[in-house]
Amino acid sequence: MNEITKYHWGVKEAVAQLRALRVQSLENRQRRNKPPKLPSRKELQVILDGLAAVLFPNRLGRPDLTEEGIDYFVGYTLDCVLHELFKQIRRELQFVSGSEGVDEAAHQKAIEITRQFTTQLPNVRALIDSDIQAAYEGDPAARTPDEVLVCYPGITAVIYHRLAHILYTQGAPLVARMISEIAHSATGIDIHPGAQISESFFIDHGTGVVIGETAVIGKHVRLYQAVTLGAKRFQKDENGMLIKGNLRHPIVEDDVVIYAGATILGRVTIGSGSIIGGNVWLTHSVPSRSVITQASERSE
Repeated sequence: MNEITKYHWGVKEAVAQLRALRVQSLENRQRRNKPPKLPSRKELQVILDGLAAVLFPNRLGRPDLTEEGIDYFVGYTLDCVLHELFKQIRRELQFVSGSEGVDEAAHQKAIEITRQFTTQLPNVRALIDSDIQAAYEGDPAARTPDEVLVCYPGITAVIYHRLAHILYTQGAPLVARMISEIAHSATGIDIHPGAQISESFFIDHGTGVVIGETAVIGKHVRLYQAVTLGAKRFQKDENGMLIKGNLRHPIVEDDVVIYAGATILGRVTIGSGSIIGGNVWLTHSVPSRSVITQASERSE
């Protein structure tokens, strides 16, 4: 008996107990026998890398691309990526339906969602261009827009969000949520895919930023690290269960700046042109061109 095998780790007992819990969990969810597979986070990361390369082939694609070969690279890469994205969307739809075999309805819906997603990619590229420009103009440390694209975590998070938001609105919320969590893990920025974000959005530094599902953000908005756009309270129904989907996060109008550590909670409106100072705790609406700090509150 070697050094490893002489120990008894209790593996057999642990496997049996885990199996019992797994079976119980499947019974509780009415998913016996072979439960449908979930989308794969690992495969979604590959898909995101491919989409980023499609959107910005000269910066995030192959280093040896020539001008003559860019369109071929974009077309080939996009075709491959969309086939894989379709599979992940179909997995989600089959999981939701509980289908254990071929689900023709899920198959057709996944095709349609993927097609709709594809039509939105030019708009996504235009929005991201505006985000990059906003970051470049808003940060004196940024030397070029290209530096912003390849270095700034806020831009990475926003790219992923703009892709996820399309899937969320088209009917693939689980895939969208997984994409947002990939961005969260990579950047420390947590944006729910349901949040509505207009053009020229800039998250500076970014770590610790949280943006909730029903938040609405206007044009030319800038956030700094550790800003929270969250819910003030969670409403429950008569059975004590949380009510899903109600409007519970802030509306931030155009040209607002929110400094580091600020927390804004509830369905409140931050009027256009306002400045919210660092570490402010805000649970009420403020009019346009307000300046809110810890010590005072005023409107210009």
